[in-house]
Amino acid sequence: MYAVVKTGGKQYRVSAGEKIRIEQIPAEVGQEIVLDQVLLLADGEAVKLGTPLVAGAKVKAKVLAQGRGEKVRIFKLHRRKHYRRTQGHRQNYTEIEILGIAA
Repeated sequence: MYAVVKTGGKQYRVSAGEKIRIEQIPAEVGQEIVLDQVLLLADGEAVKLGTPLVAGAKVKAKVLAQGRGEKVRIFKLHRRKHYRRTQGHRQNYTEIEILGIAA
């Protein structure tokens, strides 16, 4: 059984027992959360597709960690004009473990 959930403006395919990194959400480490924006629910051959959400479907998850991703370097250059700009960025994330999917 798997589901497609929407959180932080992105969509994730999840199943029970999986660990994923999502956009940062305000939750404490060890806290259980519920992802209620379920777009698709599949159990074997049976597939429920939401319009846009599947009614009554929820995904329970546990927060494992809050952290920051790898540094991404942004470098801009205009040749022969002595224009150089360097900028760095580290995106915040929340690591969660999927406990179960309820239809």
